[in-house]
Amino acid sequence: MSKGILIVDDAAFMRMMIKDVLTKNGFEVIGEAENGQKAVEKYKELDPELTIMDITMPEMDGIEAVKEIKNLDGNAKVIMCSAMGQQAMVIEAIQAGAKDFIVKPFQADRVIEAVKKVIG
Repeated sequence: MSKGILIVDDAAFMRMMIKDVLTKNGFEVIGEAENGQKAVEKYKELDPELTIMDITMPEMDGIEAVKEIKNLDGNAKVIMCSAMGQQAMVIEAIQAGAKDFIVKPFQADRVIEAVKKVIG
């Protein structure tokens, strides 16, 4: 049974868009967070199967949050999401433990493809 997906983005409309894409495709969204600090707290609380995380956020960015989550759970599955498709950011996210990377503005099918690839 799927444990569900945690969505992390400082923009409420982005969380809503991602949630909409996921739920329409049969995935369950179990939580949302608006920054990396909250993401780590929610991860501890909810133990999601997958976390979709924005990189650029206040308080704690997505890269730092991935590192903290991976310290808590070495098997954590995280897909990074950012408008900045810069090579360095992608590499840093993958090195921090992200399984995949989605560039905004994203295509719905790209989100689903990434989710299916990571949680199969």
